[in-house]
Amino acid sequence: MAATSGRAAPRRRRRRADAEQNRSAILQAATEALSAQPGASMDDIATAAGVSRQTIYAHFPSRELLLNAVVAQATAEVSAVFAEAGLADLPPAEALVRLLERGWAVAARYPFLWHLPSVSAADDRDRHGPVVDRLQEIIRRGQESGDFDDSQPAAWLPAAGLALGRAAEEQVKAGMMTVEQATAAVHSGFLRLFGQG
Repeated sequence: MAATSGRAAPRRRRRRADAEQNRSAILQAATEALSAQPGASMDDIATAAGVSRQTIYAHFPSRELLLNAVVAQATAEVSAVFAEAGLADLPPAEALVRLLERGWAVAARYPFLWHLPSVSAADDRDRHGPVVDRLQEIIRRGQESGDFDDSQPAAWLPAAGLALGRAAEEQVKAGMMTVEQATAAVHSGFLRLFGQG
């Protein structure tokens, strides 16, 4: 009995490793397929990932859940980039610019995010949590040091920045702006909000 149990454990580990490998391949394929065509279907993504339709639905029962997983991956990537950026060691104005530059560098790898369906304000805040949290840290430091205007609540500036982002997103969806134009507009708008533009 013990020998049978011992053989089962490596098989389970292999299955878990295979499942994780499939999941990673699906997320990578989704990122690439959606970047090329924001309307890519689950079948398109399964084909790009080299897995069956059944496999993709076993990991992600709906397109919405797959999109959420890709957004979560992008958010984790942004968080890691910010953690390595040394923002706390920079003067607030420099930290703001570095945060924006590093954040946009990650966002450039996920251009289809501009085309995702609109979400509630709470979900939008969750998606942008790492950016908002870092921004609020920088704002507090900047207001204390006099680098940033302290006449506005620290929480208002990130909220205003997210509103700029949502407005630019709607322009992209309507075909009024390209992703590149929207990125530049939001970047510039953020700096102006902070009196740095």
